Amino acid sequence: MKLPLSALQITLLTVFFGLTLMARADEPDPTAKPRDLGPPLVDNFKDLRQLGKYAAWLSPKNKQVVLVGEACKADYPLEFFITTKARAYESVLVVEGERRAEGQSSVFQQIQLALILCGAKPGHPSYYRDDKTTLATGDEIEIEVRWKNKEGKTERADALTLIRDVKTKKPPLKTWVFAGSRFADDGEGGKRFMADGGEFVCVLNNPVALLDLPVVSAGAIEDRSFEATPEKLPPHGTPVTIILTPKAQPKVGGSEKK
Repeated sequence: MKLPLSALQITLLTVFFGLTLMARADEPDPTAKPRDLGPPLVDNFKDLRQLGKYAAWLSPKNKQVVLVGEACKADYPLEFFITTKARAYESVLVVEGERRAEGQSSVFQQIQLALILCGAKPGHPSYYRDDKTTLATGDEIEIEVRWKNKEGKTERADALTLIRDVKTKKPPLKTWVFAGSRFADDGEGGKRFMADGGEFVCVLNNPVALLDLPVVSAGAIEDRSFEATPEKLPPHGTPVTIILTPKAQPKVGGSEKK
């Protein structure tokens, strides 16, 4: 389900023109200083536009979203490829998502709108109804991960190579799609962006995912489909650069497919 245009307009104004949103009382203290992970490993850093005060940027020229995060231990059945530190035990990578900069929308809302500005069209997260799983939809998003090895050289990896099917030990056959998450009532007269709980880049069928794999993937721990590929991961705690690139849509009759 696509977000209403009015919601997109409001969030875009919030992100890029600094309108103030009311902060929730139960959010972590945004003044606590997170670990400094350094700048992203890109050649065009000066051309990036920072999203709020987060370690996240929009590259208007390359139509990419760039993030800085950390590698996890990743020795547990996976729910996420990227989430927040609070849920690191079931993810490959984490980004700073718990703290909200004063007067700014969440990092995940800003990533959502930045992807839209890059030309990506959101679809809907997966859902289960009438004994049937409907898979996530949306434009495909390619994810690249970069980090410095112990020799100081930059390593690069397609995110799909960093996870594998538990049974076949092979990478997923499909890439992530821009499901878009959704807004819901927060019980206090406002709206809450549901991916703010850390449902950023998922690997199982999550009804509020921002990005998800369009495959059937159960949530129960004993039935989870994906695990990390340990021999290909950067060491635990390594700063990583994450680059999200909307995949170009095929052209039909000389114009982009709508």
